Amino acid sequence: MTINPDWRAALRAAAGAAFAADAYQGETLNFESPAAFFARLTENRWAMLYALQGAGEVAVRELARRLERDVKRVHEDAGVLVELGLIERTDRGGLVCPFDDIHVDMHLSRAA
Repeated sequence: MTINPDWRAALRAAAGAAFAADAYQGETLNFESPAAFFARLTENRWAMLYALQGAGEVAVRELARRLERDVKRVHEDAGVLVELGLIERTDRGGLVCPFDDIHVDMHLSRAA
């Protein structure tokens, strides 16, 4: 995941790296600002990702039980994470995180 206000430049950079590589380089998800990143990836959604990593398929109700959260809210948060491509819904309606490792690259610098 990256933070880059110029999403077109971020997309070009990711595509250039992918074409230059000899092997699969993973997925890249870019946000235009830290505010956009933190609005979409809340503390509860990070906890969901962590709970799903390496767990295989988990039903929404079971995930809510594991996280000690309301099923409706877990379902809503899962929808956002599915939209972002960080988790997937199975044919049976369960959730799975296909990523063993999620890396966030954030750079903050003062404009000159």
